[in-house]
Amino acid sequence: MATFSLEEIETKANSIYELILVAARRAAQLAHPDTRPLVETTSKKPTIIALEEILADKVKIVRHTDDEDAYME
Repeated sequence: MATFSLEEIETKANSIYELILVAARRAAQLAHPDTRPLVETTSKKPTIIALEEILADKVKIVRHTDDEDAYME
């Protein structure tokens, strides 16, 4: 099971809430069979893979936008 430290997470997002929103959106994308992970992983769970991608700086959090779908790059 993957573990993530609070120190790592705090550097990637302004809040845990923001991080969870972005991770949930990325996990929803990863749930589609034609989407591949951006990092090498042993996990098959989309939520864990999404968090790994965020912590590896493969998914960036985009702030201050009016576009509801533009939370990540």
